[in-house]
Amino acid sequence: MQIEAYIKAGKIASEVREMVRVKDWVGKTVYEVCEEVENEIKKRGAKCAFPVNASINEIAAHYTAEPNDSITIKDTDLVKIDLGAQIDGYIADTAVTVCYDVQFDGLVQAAEEALGNAMSMIKTGVKASDIGRTIETTIKKMGFKPIANLSGHSLDQYTIHAGKSIPNIWSIGGFSLSENSAYACEPFVTTEQGGGFVRNGQIKNIFALNSRKKTKNDEADKLLDFIWENFNMLPFALRWIVKEWDEKKGKELLDILIKKKAVQAYPVLIEINGQRVAQAEHTFIPKEDGVIVTTKVQ
Repeated sequence: MQIEAYIKAGKIASEVREMVRVKDWVGKTVYEVCEEVENEIKKRGAKCAFPVNASINEIAAHYTAEPNDSITIKDTDLVKIDLGAQIDGYIADTAVTVCYDVQFDGLVQAAEEALGNAMSMIKTGVKASDIGRTIETTIKKMGFKPIANLSGHSLDQYTIHAGKSIPNIWSIGGFSLSENSAYACEPFVTTEQGGGFVRNGQIKNIFALNSRKKTKNDEADKLLDFIWENFNMLPFALRWIVKEWDEKKGKELLDILIKKKAVQAYPVLIEINGQRVAQAEHTFIPKEDGVIVTTKVQ
């Protein structure tokens, strides 16, 4: 039953998120952070739904560690750790912002409060635009800005972004939540000085399959098959490939697949004014009389 798989994945993801929340990551490299968090997911009997994101300060999302990444977490950093667990392709997507500098506590709190307020209004039939309004109002009341061009999303089996968006600001139109469908809600918050939007950065280190069409390059096609067999249509990282290919070769073959449009690469997302960003995220399933928040602490 898919609801059971969603709930099981959610329980694992929430346990790992809470471990992440209380651990002191200062002095650790992002490679160590991503590997440790991914190993915790696997240890509990799930697979990773995507590479753990460890996005620091003005990077809002989509940074995962390179193989042997030496970027180190400092005690002044604001680190968004976004993680996903999947059982048979049914996904739990959740995030926490780790902060060791009290001046940014308010930013983190605004993301958490906006998420909490959004979850408390969910049931079947609620409009996505009204969730966006609640998130925006909560964040602005606390003296911060929502990131307008980032949003939550519907989930489906082996599909992390299944076509519907849950905005972080009020917007006209939109859809109503369906009974027993899965969604992720993820407020992103920046400072008053922030532009409230993100732009694409140069770095692209998260990838996903676009097509299984062969490239006529035997080695690249081998990688294509490996990606499909191990990750299906879910995102992956170079780190996950270098267990089979060495880094240089893995990069070369990935480049071929990207050029042939068999694989897409996701750029990191950076706050347009270079301001810090906090994030909080839950996965939920609307019901007639309320909501199952699969990533809530049980």
